[in-house]
Amino acid sequence: MAVSDIVKGLLAIQGKKQIELAAEFGMSKQTMNNKFSRNSWFASDLIKVADFCDCRLAFILPDGQPIIIDD
Repeated sequence: MAVSDIVKGLLAIQGKKQIELAAEFGMSKQTMNNKFSRNSWFASDLIKVADFCDCRLAFILPDGQPIIIDD
């Protein structure tokens, strides 16, 4: 699954819109659309998305231990 699909799903679950995310990133709607269509996400972008959606970004190790990524 593409990262863009995951971000879209997270936004939907949280009741937020791409245009609101674009404003949070300080970019135009078209620039945000390009980010989604090109699937061009940096780790720092994903941390911003997590903050925007009031959640945390994490890696889950095989033993279930989470490694939380914060800014």
